Amino acid sequence: MKLDLATLQGIQGVVDQKQRLVQHLNTGQHHPAEIRQLMGEITGQSIDDSVEIRLPFYTDYGRGLKLGHGVFLNSGVMITDLGGIILEDNVLIGPGASLLSVNHPLDPAHRHEVLADPIRIQKNAWVGANATILAGVTVGENAVVAAGAVVTKDVPAATVVAGVPAKVIKKIESSF
Repeated sequence: MKLDLATLQGIQGVVDQKQRLVQHLNTGQHHPAEIRQLMGEITGQSIDDSVEIRLPFYTDYGRGLKLGHGVFLNSGVMITDLGGIILEDNVLIGPGASLLSVNHPLDPAHRHEVLADPIRIQKNAWVGANATILAGVTVGENAVVAAGAVVTKDVPAATVVAGVPAKVIKKIESSF
């Protein structure tokens, strides 16, 4: 979905407010309950007690992020959620990972336009340290994105992807 200038200007007040909250979140010492409370203000949703977020945490918008139960966000995670990001139950996001639901057109004449496409990380998936998930990607249930991978396409359930661009390198056999 292409976001026009009027739409972007219309949300600027929300973005500014969320950035102040993110700055507050990342300064000082906060107990886990305080972190969840501030994240609730940033996202506009109630954050379950089972969610753990290690600071610092970064987001550009906040309202487009939806967190399930048992989600773990390690330190230094960058969420660009203007296009929408859903982290389903028991998702693990490693340190320094980036989830980027926005992009820009390749055409130089339109490069300053914003393209938004949601990201979905399904139940029990694990995104490794410094991995990057690009706009429009779904990571399937029980999948693993290896550290440092750049994910440009959907990841099938119960697989491991690695590399740049990420490719399936292994199927996961469940012990359940």
